Amino acid sequence: MARRTRVLSALALAAAAALVPVQATAQQPAHQRPAPPGTPCSAPVKPASQMTVESCDSPGRIIEKAANIVPTPGQLAWQQREVTAFTHFGMNTFTGREWGSGTEDEKLFAPKAIDADQWMRAYKAAGVEQVMLTAKHHDGFVLYPSRYTDHSVALSPGSPDVVAAYVKAARKAGLKVGLYLSPSDGAELPHAWHARWVDEIRAKQAEGKPLSLPERMALEDGDRAPAGEGRFGNGSPVTERTIPTLVPGDDRAAAVRSGKLPTFRVKADDYDTYYLNQLYELFTQYGPIEELWLDGANPWSGSGITQNYDVKQWFDMVKALSPNTVVFQGPQGVRWVGNENGIARETEWSVTPHITDPWTGLGSLPNDSTDPDIGSRDRILDPAVNYLQWYPAEADVSIRPGWFHHGNEKPKTPAQLMNLYEKSIGRNASLLLNVPPNKDGRIDDADIASLTAFGSDVRRIYGTDVRKQGPAPYTFDRVAVREDIRHGQRVERFAVEARVGGSWQRIAEGTTIGHRRILSLAAPVTATSVRVKVLESRATPHLGATTLHLSTTP
Repeated sequence: MARRTRVLSALALAAAAALVPVQATAQQPAHQRPAPPGTPCSAPVKPASQMTVESCDSPGRIIEKAANIVPTPGQLAWQQREVTAFTHFGMNTFTGREWGSGTEDEKLFAPKAIDADQWMRAYKAAGVEQVMLTAKHHDGFVLYPSRYTDHSVALSPGSPDVVAAYVKAARKAGLKVGLYLSPSDGAELPHAWHARWVDEIRAKQAEGKPLSLPERMALEDGDRAPAGEGRFGNGSPVTERTIPTLVPGDDRAAAVRSGKLPTFRVKADDYDTYYLNQLYELFTQYGPIEELWLDGANPWSGSGITQNYDVKQWFDMVKALSPNTVVFQGPQGVRWVGNENGIARETEWSVTPHITDPWTGLGSLPNDSTDPDIGSRDRILDPAVNYLQWYPAEADVSIRPGWFHHGNEKPKTPAQLMNLYEKSIGRNASLLLNVPPNKDGRIDDADIASLTAFGSDVRRIYGTDVRKQGPAPYTFDRVAVREDIRHGQRVERFAVEARVGGSWQRIAEGTTIGHRRILSLAAPVTATSVRVKVLESRATPHLGATTLHLSTTP
Protein backbone atom coordinates (compact mmCIF):
# COMPACT_ATOMS: atom_id res chain seq x y z
CA MET A 1 0.00 0.00 0.00
CA ALA A 2 1.48 3.33 -1.06
CA ARG A 3 2.21 5.88 1.61
CA ARG A 4 3.50 9.43 1.45
CA THR A 5 5.49 11.47 3.94
CA ARG A 6 4.74 14.92 5.22
CA VAL A 7 6.53 16.94 7.88
CA LEU A 8 4.75 17.84 11.09
CA SER A 9 5.50 20.97 13.08
CA ALA A 10 8.17 20.60 15.77
CA LEU A 11 6.93 19.34 19.13
CA ALA A 12 8.26 21.44 21.99
CA LEU A 13 8.83 19.38 25.10
CA ALA A 14 8.87 22.48 27.29
CA ALA A 15 8.93 26.21 26.97
CA ALA A 16 12.40 26.60 28.45
CA ALA A 17 15.02 27.29 25.79
CA ALA A 18 17.39 24.81 27.39
CA LEU A 19 15.14 21.88 26.60
CA VAL A 20 15.64 19.82 23.47
CA PRO A 21 13.12 20.23 20.63
CA VAL A 22 11.61 17.11 19.12
CA GLN A 23 10.66 16.90 15.45
CA ALA A 24 8.44 14.30 13.84
CA THR A 25 7.58 13.21 10.33
CA ALA A 26 4.59 11.05 9.56
CA GLN A 27 3.72 8.52 6.89
CA GLN A 28 0.08 8.82 5.81
CA PRO A 29 -2.05 6.17 4.06
CA ALA A 30 -2.73 6.91 0.41
CA HIS A 31 -6.11 8.40 -0.47
CA GLN A 32 -8.87 5.81 -0.77
CA ARG A 33 -11.86 6.17 -3.08
CA PRO A 34 -14.95 6.74 -0.90
CA ALA A 35 -17.51 3.95 -0.59
CA PRO A 36 -20.95 4.44 -2.26
CA PRO A 37 -23.33 6.54 -0.13
CA GLY A 38 -25.59 4.61 2.24
CA THR A 39 -23.24 1.66 2.78
CA PRO A 40 -21.73 0.88 6.22
CA CYS A 41 -18.37 1.90 4.79
CA SER A 42 -19.42 5.39 3.70
CA ALA A 43 -19.73 6.88 7.19
CA PRO A 44 -16.75 8.67 8.75
CA VAL A 45 -14.55 6.53 11.00
CA LYS A 46 -14.91 7.78 14.56
CA PRO A 47 -12.65 6.84 17.48
CA ALA A 48 -13.88 3.83 19.48
CA SER A 49 -12.42 1.09 21.68
CA GLN A 50 -13.90 -1.67 19.48
CA MET A 51 -14.94 -1.63 15.81
CA THR A 52 -16.44 -4.11 13.41
CA VAL A 53 -14.61 -4.82 10.14
CA GLU A 54 -17.28 -4.68 7.44
CA SER A 55 -17.19 -6.76 4.26
CA CYS A 56 -17.18 -3.54 2.23
CA ASP A 57 -14.18 -2.07 4.08
CA SER A 58 -11.21 -1.44 1.81
CA PRO A 59 -7.70 -2.18 3.13
CA GLY A 60 -7.18 1.55 3.58
CA ARG A 61 -10.36 1.90 5.61
CA ILE A 62 -9.41 -1.05 7.83
CA ILE A 63 -6.07 0.61 8.57
CA GLU A 64 -7.92 3.88 9.23
CA LYS A 65 -10.13 2.03 11.71
CA ALA A 66 -7.08 0.52 13.42
CA ALA A 67 -5.57 4.00 13.70
CA ASN A 68 -8.73 5.20 15.45
CA ILE A 69 -9.06 2.40 18.00
CA VAL A 70 -8.60 4.15 21.37
CA PRO A 71 -8.56 3.04 25.01
CA THR A 72 -11.58 3.22 27.29
CA PRO A 73 -11.23 5.50 30.34
CA GLY A 74 -10.52 2.42 32.46
CA GLN A 75 -7.85 1.18 30.06
CA LEU A 76 -6.20 4.59 29.88
CA ALA A 77 -6.01 4.79 33.66
CA TRP A 78 -4.73 1.19 33.81
CA GLN A 79 -1.93 1.94 31.31
CA GLN A 80 -0.79 4.87 33.42
CA ARG A 81 -0.45 2.55 36.44
CA GLU A 82 2.64 0.99 34.96
CA VAL A 83 3.59 -1.52 37.68
CA THR A 84 1.14 -3.83 39.47
CA ALA A 85 2.17 -6.09 42.33
CA PHE A 86 0.75 -9.61 42.09
CA THR A 87 0.11 -11.38 45.39
CA HIS A 88 -0.05 -15.16 45.14
CA PHE A 89 -1.14 -16.25 48.60
CA GLY A 90 -3.37 -19.18 49.52
CA MET A 91 -3.49 -22.89 50.18
CA ASN A 92 -0.36 -23.50 48.08
CA THR A 93 1.63 -21.24 50.42
CA PHE A 94 1.10 -23.84 53.17
CA THR A 95 1.35 -27.05 51.14
CA GLY A 96 4.53 -26.04 49.31
CA ARG A 97 2.83 -26.43 45.93
CA GLU A 98 2.40 -24.34 42.84
CA TRP A 99 -0.84 -26.04 41.85
CA GLY A 100 -3.33 -27.38 44.39
CA SER A 101 -5.66 -30.32 43.94
CA GLY A 102 -8.83 -28.85 45.45
CA THR A 103 -9.03 -31.63 48.04
CA GLU A 104 -6.92 -29.93 50.72
CA ASP A 105 -8.19 -29.51 54.27
CA GLU A 106 -9.15 -25.88 54.91
CA LYS A 107 -7.33 -25.99 58.27
CA LEU A 108 -4.00 -26.22 56.44
CA PHE A 109 -4.34 -22.52 55.63
CA ALA A 110 -3.02 -21.14 58.90
CA PRO A 111 -0.97 -17.94 58.62
CA LYS A 112 0.42 -16.62 61.90
CA ALA A 113 -0.82 -13.19 60.85
CA ILE A 114 -2.01 -11.27 57.80
CA ASP A 115 0.24 -8.21 57.76
CA ALA A 116 -1.23 -6.67 54.61
CA ASP A 117 0.10 -3.23 55.60
CA GLN A 118 3.62 -4.67 55.42
CA TRP A 119 2.89 -6.05 51.96
CA MET A 120 1.78 -2.62 50.76
CA ARG A 121 4.88 -0.92 52.16
CA ALA A 122 7.05 -3.41 50.29
CA TYR A 123 5.12 -2.91 47.06
CA LYS A 124 5.19 0.88 47.28
CA ALA A 125 8.95 0.80 47.79
CA ALA A 126 9.13 -0.70 44.28
CA GLY A 127 7.00 2.09 42.82
CA VAL A 128 3.87 -0.03 42.47
CA GLU A 129 0.59 1.81 41.83
CA GLN A 130 -1.80 -1.16 41.81
CA VAL A 131 -1.95 -4.51 43.61
CA MET A 132 -3.64 -7.80 42.66
CA LEU A 133 -4.59 -10.67 45.00
CA THR A 134 -5.39 -14.28 44.10
CA ALA A 135 -8.80 -14.40 45.77
CA LYS A 136 -9.22 -17.92 44.35
CA HIS A 137 -6.53 -19.94 42.57
CA HIS A 138 -7.10 -23.13 40.52
CA ASP A 139 -7.46 -25.22 43.68
CA GLY A 140 -10.72 -23.41 44.40
CA PHE A 141 -9.78 -22.31 47.94
CA VAL A 142 -11.38 -18.90 48.53
CA LEU A 143 -9.65 -16.18 50.56
CA TYR A 144 -12.87 -14.65 51.84
CA PRO A 145 -15.89 -16.29 53.55
CA SER A 146 -18.05 -16.92 50.47
CA ARG A 147 -21.71 -17.89 50.94
CA TYR A 148 -21.43 -20.44 48.15
CA THR A 149 -18.70 -22.85 49.28
CA ASP A 150 -17.26 -24.27 52.48
CA HIS A 151 -13.82 -24.46 50.86
CA SER A 152 -12.73 -21.07 52.14
CA VAL A 153 -11.04 -19.23 54.98
CA ALA A 154 -14.29 -19.54 56.93
CA LEU A 155 -13.12 -23.01 58.03
CA SER A 156 -9.48 -22.00 58.54
CA PRO A 157 -8.00 -21.16 61.97
CA GLY A 158 -9.23 -17.70 62.93
CA SER A 159 -11.37 -17.41 59.77
CA PRO A 160 -9.23 -14.56 58.34
CA ASP A 161 -10.91 -12.57 55.56
CA VAL A 162 -7.76 -12.04 53.52
CA VAL A 163 -9.53 -10.15 50.72
CA ALA A 164 -10.95 -7.62 53.18
CA ALA A 165 -7.57 -7.09 54.86
CA TYR A 166 -5.86 -6.74 51.49
CA VAL A 167 -8.31 -4.23 50.03
CA LYS A 168 -8.33 -2.14 53.21
CA ALA A 169 -4.53 -2.00 53.37
CA ALA A 170 -4.26 -1.15 49.66
CA ARG A 171 -6.76 1.68 49.86
CA LYS A 172 -5.04 3.08 52.95
CA ALA A 173 -1.74 3.02 51.03
CA GLY A 174 -3.31 4.85 48.07
CA LEU A 175 -3.08 1.86 45.75
CA LYS A 176 -5.61 0.64 43.20
CA VAL A 177 -6.86 -2.93 43.59
CA GLY A 178 -7.22 -5.92 41.32
CA LEU A 179 -8.56 -9.37 42.20
CA TYR A 180 -7.82 -12.73 40.58
CA LEU A 181 -10.71 -15.22 40.55
CA SER A 182 -9.69 -18.38 38.72
CA PRO A 183 -12.42 -19.73 36.42
CA SER A 184 -10.90 -23.22 36.78
CA ASP A 185 -11.75 -24.81 40.11
CA GLY A 186 -10.35 -28.13 41.29
CA ALA A 187 -12.50 -28.10 44.43
CA GLU A 188 -15.62 -28.19 42.24
CA LEU A 189 -14.68 -31.26 40.17
CA PRO A 190 -17.49 -33.87 40.28
CA HIS A 191 -16.65 -36.47 42.94
CA ALA A 192 -17.39 -39.61 40.89
CA TRP A 193 -15.40 -38.33 37.93
CA HIS A 194 -12.51 -37.38 40.23
CA ALA A 195 -12.37 -40.87 41.77
CA ARG A 196 -12.17 -42.46 38.28
CA TRP A 197 -9.54 -39.95 37.24
CA VAL A 198 -7.31 -40.75 40.22
CA ASP A 199 -7.55 -44.46 39.32
CA GLU A 200 -6.54 -43.61 35.75
CA ILE A 201 -3.57 -41.61 37.02
CA ARG A 202 -2.42 -44.55 39.14
CA ALA A 203 -2.61 -46.82 36.11
CA LYS A 204 -0.73 -44.26 34.04
CA GLN A 205 2.00 -44.05 36.67
CA ALA A 206 2.26 -47.86 36.85
CA GLU A 207 2.87 -47.90 33.09
CA GLY A 208 5.74 -45.46 33.53
CA LYS A 209 4.01 -42.65 31.64
CA PRO A 210 4.79 -39.03 32.56
CA LEU A 211 2.26 -37.17 34.69
CA SER A 212 1.20 -33.55 34.39
CA LEU A 213 1.46 -31.23 37.39
CA PRO A 214 -2.29 -31.42 38.17
CA GLU A 215 -2.10 -35.23 37.90
CA ARG A 216 0.84 -35.41 40.29
CA MET A 217 -0.98 -33.25 42.85
CA ALA A 218 -4.17 -35.31 42.60
CA LEU A 219 -2.13 -38.49 43.07
CA GLU A 220 -0.41 -37.09 46.15
CA ASP A 221 -3.81 -36.47 47.77
CA GLY A 222 -5.00 -39.95 46.87
CA ASP A 223 -8.59 -40.76 47.64
CA ARG A 224 -9.53 -37.42 49.19
CA ALA A 225 -12.62 -36.08 47.39
CA PRO A 226 -12.77 -32.51 46.03
CA ALA A 227 -13.86 -30.13 48.76
CA GLY A 228 -16.70 -28.45 46.86
CA GLU A 229 -20.08 -29.49 45.52
CA GLY A 230 -19.08 -30.96 42.16
CA ARG A 231 -20.31 -28.09 39.98
CA PHE A 232 -17.41 -27.81 37.49
CA GLY A 233 -18.30 -29.51 34.19
CA ASN A 234 -21.06 -31.58 35.79
CA GLY A 235 -23.39 -31.35 32.79
CA SER A 236 -26.11 -29.52 34.72
CA PRO A 237 -28.84 -27.86 32.66
CA VAL A 238 -28.78 -24.20 31.71
CA THR A 239 -31.79 -22.60 33.38
CA GLU A 240 -32.92 -19.13 34.35
CA ARG A 241 -31.27 -18.01 37.59
CA THR A 242 -31.06 -14.87 39.70
CA ILE A 243 -27.77 -13.31 40.81
CA PRO A 244 -27.25 -12.95 43.68
CA THR A 245 -28.71 -16.31 44.59
CA LEU A 246 -29.82 -15.70 48.15
CA VAL A 247 -28.97 -18.39 50.69
CA PRO A 248 -30.81 -19.18 53.96
CA GLY A 249 -30.32 -16.31 56.40
CA ASP A 250 -28.68 -14.16 53.71
CA ASP A 251 -27.77 -10.78 55.19
CA ARG A 252 -28.35 -9.09 51.81
CA ALA A 253 -32.02 -10.06 51.46
CA ALA A 254 -33.46 -6.71 52.52
CA ALA A 255 -31.06 -4.74 50.33
CA VAL A 256 -31.92 -6.93 47.34
CA ARG A 257 -35.67 -6.59 47.92
CA SER A 258 -35.42 -2.81 48.20
CA GLY A 259 -33.28 -2.49 45.09
CA LYS A 260 -30.33 -1.12 47.03
CA LEU A 261 -28.38 -4.08 45.66
CA PRO A 262 -28.93 -4.89 41.97
CA THR A 263 -30.08 -8.25 40.67
CA PHE A 264 -29.33 -9.98 37.38
CA ARG A 265 -31.40 -12.56 35.53
CA VAL A 266 -29.14 -15.02 33.72
CA LYS A 267 -29.33 -18.36 31.95
CA ALA A 268 -26.63 -20.51 33.48
CA ASP A 269 -25.66 -23.99 34.63
CA ASP A 270 -24.56 -24.82 38.17
CA TYR A 271 -20.94 -23.73 37.84
CA ASP A 272 -21.55 -20.50 35.93
CA THR A 273 -24.12 -19.60 38.59
CA TYR A 274 -21.55 -20.31 41.30
CA TYR A 275 -18.92 -18.20 39.52
CA LEU A 276 -21.31 -15.29 38.88
CA ASN A 277 -22.33 -15.29 42.54
CA GLN A 278 -18.69 -15.06 43.61
CA LEU A 279 -18.02 -12.23 41.16
CA TYR A 280 -21.04 -10.46 42.61
CA GLU A 281 -19.71 -10.92 46.16
CA LEU A 282 -16.30 -9.49 45.25
CA PHE A 283 -17.64 -6.44 43.43
CA THR A 284 -20.40 -5.54 45.89
CA GLN A 285 -18.51 -6.30 49.12
CA TYR A 286 -14.92 -5.31 48.29
CA GLY A 287 -15.17 -2.93 45.35
CA PRO A 288 -14.31 -0.77 43.60
CA ILE A 289 -12.07 -3.18 41.71
CA GLU A 290 -9.83 -1.68 39.05
CA GLU A 291 -8.79 -4.96 37.41
CA LEU A 292 -10.33 -8.44 37.34
CA TRP A 293 -7.92 -11.23 36.39
CA LEU A 294 -9.40 -14.24 34.58
CA ASP A 295 -6.80 -16.94 34.13
CA GLY A 296 -7.36 -19.16 31.10
CA ALA A 297 -6.04 -22.43 32.55
CA ASN A 298 -8.20 -25.50 31.85
CA PRO A 299 -6.09 -28.40 33.15
CA TRP A 300 -8.64 -31.23 33.05
CA SER A 301 -9.96 -30.85 29.50
CA GLY A 302 -7.56 -33.53 28.24
CA SER A 303 -8.84 -35.92 30.90
CA GLY A 304 -12.45 -35.81 29.82
CA ILE A 305 -13.99 -32.92 31.73
CA THR A 306 -14.32 -29.24 30.99
CA GLN A 307 -16.59 -26.33 31.82
CA ASN A 308 -18.04 -24.26 28.99
CA TYR A 309 -18.17 -20.74 30.41
CA ASP A 310 -20.78 -18.25 29.24
CA VAL A 311 -18.35 -15.39 29.63
CA LYS A 312 -20.56 -12.74 28.05
CA GLN A 313 -22.79 -12.89 31.14
CA TRP A 314 -19.70 -12.46 33.31
CA PHE A 315 -18.57 -9.44 31.30
CA ASP A 316 -22.05 -7.88 31.22
CA MET A 317 -22.44 -8.15 35.00
CA VAL A 318 -18.97 -6.75 35.69
CA LYS A 319 -19.62 -3.81 33.37
CA ALA A 320 -22.94 -3.11 35.10
CA LEU A 321 -21.38 -3.24 38.57
CA SER A 322 -18.13 -1.45 37.74
CA PRO A 323 -17.93 0.17 34.26
CA ASN A 324 -14.24 1.15 34.46
CA THR A 325 -12.91 -2.23 35.60
CA VAL A 326 -10.48 -3.68 33.07
CA VAL A 327 -10.74 -7.42 32.68
CA PHE A 328 -7.71 -9.55 31.92
CA GLN A 329 -8.74 -11.56 28.83
CA GLY A 330 -11.99 -9.56 28.66
CA PRO A 331 -13.39 -7.21 26.00
CA GLN A 332 -11.58 -3.88 25.82
CA GLY A 333 -9.57 -5.18 28.75
CA VAL A 334 -5.94 -6.31 28.85
CA ARG A 335 -4.22 -9.37 27.40
CA TRP A 336 -1.47 -11.78 28.31
CA VAL A 337 1.85 -10.77 26.78
CA GLY A 338 2.49 -14.39 25.80
CA ASN A 339 5.09 -15.50 28.36
CA GLU A 340 5.64 -15.52 32.11
CA ASN A 341 9.06 -13.89 31.88
CA GLY A 342 7.88 -10.28 32.16
CA ILE A 343 9.16 -9.42 28.67
CA ALA A 344 7.14 -7.74 25.92
CA ARG A 345 7.76 -7.88 22.18
CA GLU A 346 10.01 -5.38 20.41
CA THR A 347 6.89 -4.62 18.36
CA GLU A 348 3.95 -4.56 20.80
CA TRP A 349 0.59 -3.42 19.51
CA SER A 350 -2.29 -2.37 21.76
CA VAL A 351 -4.66 -2.59 18.78
CA THR A 352 -5.45 -6.21 17.99
CA PRO A 353 -7.53 -8.07 15.37
CA HIS A 354 -10.19 -10.64 16.29
CA ILE A 355 -12.18 -13.22 14.38
CA THR A 356 -14.89 -13.53 17.05
CA ASP A 357 -16.57 -10.81 19.07
CA PRO A 358 -14.33 -10.13 22.12
CA TRP A 359 -17.45 -10.12 24.31
CA THR A 360 -18.02 -13.83 23.65
CA GLY A 361 -14.75 -15.47 24.72
CA LEU A 362 -11.69 -15.34 26.95
CA GLY A 363 -8.92 -13.72 24.96
CA SER A 364 -10.35 -14.34 21.46
CA LEU A 365 -7.17 -13.49 19.53
CA PRO A 366 -7.11 -15.18 16.10
CA ASN A 367 -3.45 -16.05 16.59
CA ASP A 368 -2.01 -17.39 19.81
CA SER A 369 -0.94 -14.89 22.47
CA THR A 370 2.58 -16.27 22.15
CA ASP A 371 2.73 -15.38 18.46
CA PRO A 372 5.55 -12.91 17.71
CA ASP A 373 3.17 -10.83 15.60
CA ILE A 374 -0.03 -9.68 17.31
CA GLY A 375 -1.15 -6.54 15.47
CA SER A 376 0.79 -5.83 12.27
CA ARG A 377 -0.87 -4.70 9.04
CA ASP A 378 -0.73 -8.27 7.79
CA ARG A 379 -2.66 -9.45 10.85
CA ILE A 380 -5.21 -6.64 10.70
CA LEU A 381 -5.84 -7.12 6.97
CA ASP A 382 -6.31 -10.89 7.26
CA PRO A 383 -9.66 -11.64 5.54
CA ALA A 384 -10.80 -13.65 8.58
CA VAL A 385 -10.68 -10.60 10.89
CA ASN A 386 -14.09 -9.26 11.93
CA TYR A 387 -13.26 -7.00 14.89
CA LEU A 388 -10.58 -4.60 16.09
CA GLN A 389 -10.19 -3.54 19.71
CA TRP A 390 -7.86 -1.78 22.13
CA TYR A 391 -6.20 -4.65 23.99
CA PRO A 392 -2.85 -3.75 25.61
CA ALA A 393 -0.33 -6.27 26.92
CA GLU A 394 0.31 -7.18 30.55
CA ALA A 395 3.68 -8.84 31.22
CA ASP A 396 3.52 -11.12 34.26
CA VAL A 397 6.53 -12.48 36.12
CA SER A 398 7.40 -13.57 39.65
CA ILE A 399 10.20 -12.15 41.74
CA ARG A 400 10.96 -15.78 42.69
CA PRO A 401 11.10 -18.93 40.55
CA GLY A 402 7.64 -19.94 41.79
CA TRP A 403 4.43 -17.95 42.04
CA PHE A 404 3.79 -18.97 45.65
CA HIS A 405 6.35 -18.52 48.42
CA HIS A 406 8.80 -21.36 48.95
CA GLY A 407 11.54 -20.91 51.54
CA ASN A 408 14.31 -22.42 49.42
CA GLU A 409 13.90 -19.88 46.59
CA LYS A 410 15.64 -16.54 46.20
CA PRO A 411 14.27 -13.30 44.74
CA LYS A 412 15.51 -11.62 41.57
CA THR A 413 18.15 -8.93 41.98
CA PRO A 414 17.42 -5.21 41.50
CA ALA A 415 19.37 -5.33 38.21
CA GLN A 416 17.18 -8.18 36.96
CA LEU A 417 14.05 -6.29 37.93
CA MET A 418 15.29 -3.17 36.12
CA ASN A 419 15.92 -5.23 33.00
CA LEU A 420 12.33 -6.48 33.17
CA TYR A 421 11.05 -2.94 33.71
CA GLU A 422 12.75 -1.72 30.56
CA LYS A 423 11.57 -4.74 28.54
CA SER A 424 7.94 -4.51 29.65
CA ILE A 425 6.98 -0.93 30.44
CA GLY A 426 9.68 0.16 28.01
CA ARG A 427 7.96 -1.85 25.26
CA ASN A 428 4.35 -0.63 25.62
CA ALA A 429 3.23 -3.14 28.24
CA SER A 430 2.38 -3.11 31.93
CA LEU A 431 4.57 -5.03 34.40
CA LEU A 432 2.70 -7.43 36.68
CA LEU A 433 5.32 -8.37 39.28
CA ASN A 434 4.44 -11.18 41.69
CA VAL A 435 5.83 -10.89 45.23
CA PRO A 436 4.36 -13.67 47.41
CA PRO A 437 4.01 -13.49 51.21
CA ASN A 438 5.33 -16.37 53.32
CA LYS A 439 3.56 -18.67 55.82
CA ASP A 440 3.95 -16.03 58.54
CA GLY A 441 1.81 -13.66 56.48
CA ARG A 442 4.75 -11.37 55.68
CA ILE A 443 6.97 -10.64 52.69
CA ASP A 444 10.54 -11.84 53.22
CA ASP A 445 13.27 -9.32 54.00
CA ALA A 446 15.26 -10.44 50.94
CA ASP A 447 12.35 -9.60 48.64
CA ILE A 448 11.87 -6.23 50.34
CA ALA A 449 15.55 -5.36 49.90
CA SER A 450 15.39 -6.18 46.19
CA LEU A 451 12.13 -4.27 45.68
CA THR A 452 13.44 -1.22 47.55
CA ALA A 453 16.68 -1.02 45.58
CA PHE A 454 14.79 -1.56 42.31
CA GLY A 455 12.31 1.21 43.11
CA SER A 456 15.15 3.54 44.04
CA ASP A 457 16.89 2.81 40.73
CA VAL A 458 13.71 3.49 38.73
CA ARG A 459 13.20 6.82 40.45
CA ARG A 460 16.87 7.77 40.03
CA ILE A 461 16.99 6.92 36.33
CA TYR A 462 13.48 7.63 35.07
CA GLY A 463 12.18 10.06 37.67
CA THR A 464 13.80 13.08 36.01
CA ASP A 465 14.75 14.09 32.48
CA VAL A 466 18.50 14.86 32.39
CA ARG A 467 17.72 18.14 30.68
CA LYS A 468 16.23 19.43 33.91
CA GLN A 469 19.53 18.94 35.69
CA GLY A 470 21.42 21.71 33.88
CA PRO A 471 22.14 23.42 30.56
CA ALA A 472 23.07 21.67 27.31
CA PRO A 473 24.90 19.59 26.27
CA TYR A 474 23.22 16.57 27.90
CA THR A 475 24.64 13.11 28.48
CA PHE A 476 22.22 10.20 28.35
CA ASP A 477 22.02 6.49 27.49
CA ARG A 478 18.24 6.00 27.55
CA VAL A 479 15.58 7.67 25.41
CA ALA A 480 11.92 7.32 26.36
CA VAL A 481 9.45 8.04 23.54
CA ARG A 482 5.68 8.22 23.96
CA GLU A 483 2.51 8.45 21.95
CA ASP A 484 -0.53 10.24 23.31
CA ILE A 485 -2.60 7.05 23.33
CA ARG A 486 -5.82 8.99 23.87
CA HIS A 487 -5.64 9.25 20.06
CA GLY A 488 -4.71 5.58 19.60
CA GLN A 489 -1.48 3.83 18.65
CA ARG A 490 -0.29 4.74 15.17
CA VAL A 491 3.50 4.73 14.84
CA GLU A 492 4.91 1.72 12.97
CA ARG A 493 8.54 2.79 12.66
CA PHE A 494 10.58 5.67 14.03
CA ALA A 495 14.13 6.87 14.62
CA VAL A 496 15.85 9.05 17.21
CA GLU A 497 18.56 11.48 16.12
CA ALA A 498 20.91 13.58 18.24
CA ARG A 499 22.96 16.67 17.38
CA VAL A 500 26.47 15.72 18.41
CA GLY A 501 29.33 18.12 17.74
CA GLY A 502 27.16 20.22 15.42
CA SER A 503 25.86 17.37 13.21
CA TRP A 504 22.83 15.10 13.41
CA GLN A 505 23.45 11.42 14.06
CA ARG A 506 20.93 8.58 14.19
CA ILE A 507 21.36 6.97 17.61
CA ALA A 508 18.39 4.58 17.83
CA GLU A 509 15.49 3.09 15.89
CA GLY A 510 12.29 1.33 16.83
CA THR A 511 8.98 0.06 15.51
CA THR A 512 5.98 0.58 17.79
CA ILE A 513 5.82 3.22 20.53
CA GLY A 514 2.46 3.20 22.33
CA HIS A 515 2.29 4.34 25.94
CA ARG A 516 6.07 4.33 26.39
CA ARG A 517 9.06 3.00 24.49
CA ILE A 518 12.47 2.97 26.17
CA LEU A 519 15.49 2.73 23.88
CA SER A 520 18.74 1.71 25.54
CA LEU A 521 21.85 3.06 23.83
CA ALA A 522 25.03 1.01 23.53
CA ALA A 523 27.02 3.84 25.14
CA PRO A 524 26.20 7.27 26.61
CA VAL A 525 25.69 10.10 24.12
CA THR A 526 26.39 13.79 24.75
CA ALA A 527 24.22 16.03 22.56
CA THR A 528 22.76 19.53 22.39
CA SER A 529 19.48 18.49 20.72
CA VAL A 530 17.42 15.38 20.07
CA ARG A 531 14.66 14.75 17.55
CA VAL A 532 12.24 11.92 16.82
CA LYS A 533 11.38 11.05 13.23
CA VAL A 534 8.27 9.00 12.60
CA LEU A 535 9.12 7.00 9.49
CA GLU A 536 5.91 4.99 9.10
CA SER A 537 2.52 5.54 10.65
CA ARG A 538 -1.09 4.42 10.18
CA ALA A 539 -2.32 8.02 10.43
CA THR A 540 -1.05 11.34 11.73
CA PRO A 541 0.88 10.45 14.90
CA HIS A 542 0.28 12.15 18.22
CA LEU A 543 3.53 12.04 20.14
CA GLY A 544 3.77 12.61 23.86
CA ALA A 545 6.83 13.80 25.75
CA THR A 546 10.22 12.41 24.78
CA THR A 547 12.61 12.27 27.73
CA LEU A 548 16.32 11.55 28.16
CA HIS A 549 17.84 9.49 30.99
CA LEU A 550 21.19 8.28 32.26
CA SER A 551 21.42 4.83 33.84
CA THR A 552 24.85 5.32 35.39
CA THR A 553 25.65 7.73 38.20
CA PRO A 554 27.72 10.66 36.87
